Amino acid sequence: MAQTNKGIEEDVASAFVNHYYHLFDNDRPSLSTLYNPTSLLTFEGQKIYGVEDISNKLKQLPFDQCRHSISTVDSQPSSIAGGCGGIIVFVSGSLQLHGEDHPLRFSQTFHLIPVLQGSFFVQNEMFRLNYG
Repeated sequence: MAQTNKGIEEDVASAFVNHYYHLFDNDRPSLSTLYNPTSLLTFEGQKIYGVEDISNKLKQLPFDQCRHSISTVDSQPSSIAGGCGGIIVFVSGSLQLHGEDHPLRFSQTFHLIPVLQGSFFVQNEMFRLNYG
C-alpha cells in the first residue's frame, strides 16, 4: 500500500473547506471558479453538470443569506488517471438561514482534482440535508 504524506491532503482539504464556505456565505457567484465543464454536483438527489448549470443552481437557491458551521472535515487521497492524486473531502455541519430559528444539519462530499501546482477544481460534489 502506498504511503502518503498525511498532512498534505488534510491541509488542502481544510483550506478548500474554509474557502468554499466563505464564498458560499459571502459571494456565492464566485463559486463558479471552483468548477470546470466536467464537474458534477448531486444536490439532494438532482444531478447537475458543468460550470454554468452548477452556478445557476447555487444562485437560484431559495435564500440569499446563510452561515455554515463546520463540525467535521475528513479527507483521503484519491488516485486518478495519469498518477496525479486528487483528494476526497467529506464535510458535516450545520447551515443557519437568515431569519430561521433552527440550523439545518448537512453533509457534503467533494472530489478535488489538481490542475496546477497547489490548485484544485471540484470534479464531483454531493450535498444532502440531514433530517431527523
